[in-house]
Amino acid sequence: MEIRKWQYKDILRISEIEAECFPQEPWNFQMLASSFETESFHGILAEDGGEIIGYGGVTVAADSADIANVAVTEPFRNSGVGTAIINGLLEVAASCGARKVFLEVRVSNSVAMELYLRCGFKGAYARTRYYSDGEDCLVMVKEL
Repeated sequence: MEIRKWQYKDILRISEIEAECFPQEPWNFQMLASSFETESFHGILAEDGGEIIGYGGVTVAADSADIANVAVTEPFRNSGVGTAIINGLLEVAASCGARKVFLEVRVSNSVAMELYLRCGFKGAYARTRYYSDGEDCLVMVKEL
């Protein structure tokens, strides 16, 4: 497995994985493509044998960062890919000067919460009715 920076040519496959992993509210191709216009956004992905198997993104502003979606394709879940992506995003955030990293997770997504806890994140607070379907989210934070 290789972790590398997103390239524009990767966006179509990333958008397909996004739709597979987040059917309720996926970022579409245009939203992902517009991330290249934002200097504060950094996307990384995981490849296995030339196939994109997961990705994540982080936006860094001053001394804090926000992790956007982290997604891993079904066959590669629970194999360390998610951990590698999160660790890569944390490295990027730290190299850009972030001291705290935040993320949001659906309260029903216990698998993701367990991953984030293993990576050193802690629950900070909840946002009620955050998602369009009315589900709450848990905001988690990690000090770097």
